[in-house]
Amino acid sequence: MSADSGSADGWRLAAGTLTRIPAGAISQVTRPIARTAMLVGSVVVVPVALVAGLVGRAAVLLGAPALVGGLLVVGIVAQLSRSIHWDGLADTADGLGSSWDRDRALDIMRTGDVGPMGAGTLVVVLGLQAASYGALLAKPLGWLIVAALVAASRAALVLGCLRAVPAARPEGLGQAVAGSVPWYGAAGVWLVWAAVLSGVAVLSGTGWWAGAVAAAGGPGAAGALLWWCVRRLGGITGDVLGATVEAAATGLAVLAAVAW
Repeated sequence: MSADSGSADGWRLAAGTLTRIPAGAISQVTRPIARTAMLVGSVVVVPVALVAGLVGRAAVLLGAPALVGGLLVVGIVAQLSRSIHWDGLADTADGLGSSWDRDRALDIMRTGDVGPMGAGTLVVVLGLQAASYGALLAKPLGWLIVAALVAASRAALVLGCLRAVPAARPEGLGQAVAGSVPWYGAAGVWLVWAAVLSGVAVLSGTGWWAGAVAAAGGPGAAGALLWWCVRRLGGITGDVLGATVEAAATGLAVLAAVAW
C-alpha cells in the first residue's frame, strides 16, 4: 500500500467512524492508517460541529431558552455521529463503577447494557455540556465558539492512542489503534486547537486567554479519565476512547463557559 493510499484510508476511517458522512470501506486497519485517522479525527468532525453550532444559535435567536439551544447542539452531534461516544461513556462508567476485577469489568463493558452508573453519568455529563453550550450560544459568535469546542473534543483520541498507552484486550477498536500516535503528534494536535480556540476568543471580543483556558480543559479531563482507565482496566478499548471524547467535550465546554 502506498503512503498516499494509506493516508486517504486514514481520512476515510476517521470520517466513517466518527461521523455519518459516507466514507467507503477500509479493508484493513494498519498502524499508519490508524495513526492518520486519530490525528485527523477532530478535523473530519468540523462539518458536524458547524451544523450543530448554527442550529443551536438559530434556536436561541428565535427565542428558545439557552438550555434548549445547548441540548440541540448535544443532540445533533450525537445523531450525526451515531451516538458512539455516548455508548462508550456509559459502558466505561459501568465498568469503572463495578466492584469486580479487571476481566469482569471489561466483560461488563462488552455487553452493551446500560446500568445505573452509566445512565447517571450520561445525564450529568450531557447536562453539563448542554448548559455550557447554551450559555456560550448567547455570546457574540457563539455558534463558532461551540463548533470549535465540539470539534476540538475529538482530539482526545490522540491521547488515548499514545504509544505509551496499551490496549486493554487483544481485539476490537482499541487494539487496532492503541499506540499508534507519537507524543509529538498528540502535542501538535492540541496546540493547533489551543491556537484555534484562542483565535475564536479574539474574534468574539474576548481575550485570547479565554481560548487557552478552555483548551486546557480538554486534555485535562480526558487525561484524568484515561489514567483511571489504564490503572483499572489495563489500557484502552473502543468504549474508553469514546468516554475520553465526552470527558474532553465536557472539560472544554465548562471551562469555556467560565472563561468567556
